[in-house]
Order: sequence, then C-alpha cells, then structure tokens
Amino acid sequence: MNRKEISEIKKRFTKTKCSITRICGCYVDAEKNKRLELKEAFLGLPEEEMYKYIDIFRKTLSGSIGRTLMNMEFPTEEETKEDGTQRFLMKLVESKLQDSKLLDQFYDKVIEHYKNPENYFIILIHDAYDIPKITSDGVENFDASEYVYDYILCSICPVKLTKPGLCYNAETNLIQDRIRDWLVQPPELGFLFPAFNDRNMDIHSLLYYSKNADELDFAITENLLGCQLPLPAKSQKETFNAIVEESLGLDCDYDVVKSIHENLNQMVEENKENPEPLSLNKADMSRLLEKSGVEGEKIEAFEAHFEETVGEKETLMADNISNTRKFEVRTPDVTVQVNPERTDLVETKIIDGVPCLVIEINDLVEVNGIQIVSELVGED
Repeated sequence: MNRKEISEIKKRFTKTKCSITRICGCYVDAEKNKRLELKEAFLGLPEEEMYKYIDIFRKTLSGSIGRTLMNMEFPTEEETKEDGTQRFLMKLVESKLQDSKLLDQFYDKVIEHYKNPENYFIILIHDAYDIPKITSDGVENFDASEYVYDYILCSICPVKLTKPGLCYNAETNLIQDRIRDWLVQPPELGFLFPAFNDRNMDIHSLLYYSKNADELDFAITENLLGCQLPLPAKSQKETFNAIVEESLGLDCDYDVVKSIHENLNQMVEENKENPEPLSLNKADMSRLLEKSGVEGEKIEAFEAHFEETVGEKETLMADNISNTRKFEVRTPDVTVQVNPERTDLVETKIIDGVPCLVIEINDLVEVNGIQIVSELVGED
C-alpha cells in the first residue's frame, strides 16, 4: 500500500464516513487470562465511546511506510496450507467477525505469541468499503462504484493503571486521593488485512503497524500472521553503514561518504511527490555508489555483501538509510553537525602532517550560545 491508499482507508474512520459493521475485543491480564470479551455492532456504541475507538484505529494506520507501517506478503506455503495463517485470516474476514469460535482461536493465537508481560486489549473490526471510482479531476464518484473492499483491522493496545494523585471531588467538595483506573493506551501494534493495493482487495498481502519502528515483534508477524518481517528501520541503517564500511575498506574516506550522502538525499527529494516510498535494491545501490565515485571492484564487493546480509531480491527503504535533516561528523571527542545543504563548508586537510577537519566559518559564530568575534574573519 502507498501513502494515498493508506490515507483513503484512514478517511473511513471519521464521524461522517464511518461504515464499520462490527467490533470485537478481548481484554487480557498479565497472567494471560481473558478477563472480558466484546462483541458489538459498532454503530450501536455510545457516540463518545465510538470516537475514542476511531482514534485508536487511525493511530493503527499512522506513521511512515517502511518505519511504523510495513507492507508484507504471505509466503506461498502459507496460502496453500489448509491451516495456513492467510486462510485463517480470510475466514475471519468472510465471517464478518460473527463466528465466536474463530474469534476465540484468534485471541488464543495472540495470547500465545504476544510477549507482553502486562495487561492489553485486542480490538478487531470489520468494514465493507464500497470503493468509489475516482474521476479525472480527483473527485470520488460513489454512484460508479464497482467493488467492495471487505477487511479487518486489528489493534493491540496496552492497558495501564493511571498514575496516583490527588483530585477534587465536586460532590464532597474535598481534595482527596484519586481513584486509579485501568486506561486503554494507544496501539503498540496492529495489522490491516487484506491489503488495499491498487485501490482493491489484495488477499496475498497485509499492512503491519508497529508503534516502535526499531523494536518489531517477530513472534507476532511470523507465527500469528505468517509473514517474514523486513529489517527494522534502525537495523536497515546500521546494515547499510556496515556494508559500505566493509566493502570500501581504505577507500571509505570523507569525500566518498559525503558524496553518497548527497546523492542519496537527492534521490529522496526527487521521490518526495511519489505516493510510493523509495526503496533501493542491489542494482539501485550499485548505481548510487558508481555515481558517488566508488570504483567497480568495490561496487562488486558491496553487491556480494548486500546479497549475503540483506538478500539478493530484498530492498532497503531510502528514508531509513538517509538523513535529510542533518549531516554529522563524529570523532571520539568531537561531534560536528552540518546543514545537509551546506556540506561544502566542511573538508578534510593535512595540516603540519596532521589530518584535520576544516570548517569554513563566517562572522556569525556562537560558543555555548554566546556570539564571538572571530579573529580570522576579514584577515588576508
């Protein structure tokens, strides 16, 4: 799913467009006991309660693709197995969450694989979206709708005890100890199935959400969903950096790394208006290195390391391995941050036989927030 497709589904979660048919849930305590099960017609909920749920659903589709939101496909074996995860999820969709036995099986699977030591609330909704045609000028035409997108959205939310404190009791006109409640928190993870690809149902894939982009739940994705999780955002950057260092060896100098940084950021900027996030495969990486002045032998070494570490047909998200907001040079004792658009102000030089980092400065220099007058400014 791309940004536009995710946005189209999120727009369903509003006061005027909401068409959710059913909501089901299971409250699980820290000992993995089912404390409460919920089965309701969503539009029959009290209005204020309904809007609080809608806020949770919107958060389950929030963030950026490749970081908090990940498109995942089912392996072929999961689709062909009678007891495969893809077939099980399809049964949930087709049941419109009316089958209590299927729901219990789903809750049991979550409880088995979700390694949360605290209380949490599993929420499932079903929706049937009558997909409107989009006219040439971008207007939705519901009268010309041809397909219905049947899907379920799952949100798993921590439930935590509110903090202790004092409160004002209006009935007794006293300040007293506040009653502590169990409060449902924003979702930590969730998924949308089937995916909404090319503005239609794609039963071969799903959209996975993780609030923490750097700590993904492999047990849930592999055992509950049956999908292989891509590298987390932080791991993608660390992996890319390690491959560059290992492949370039002694040629991994300041000028080459700066060139890679600049060319990568340029690619991200050029793709900014594209609803599809920019992902780079092995061939894309090779072209990036070649454009950055890396020699052919080193590029071949990079390709070998990329295949071994990431995978021959796998990709890395450009937003995860680039940094368009800062350019940083770090030594054990000094860290210098530079505007990414002004990396030309920094260069390396050998001065009196010592390798140095040289930064061009002007008359606006601050030290600990105090503007100083540089003795170098204006000298011939």
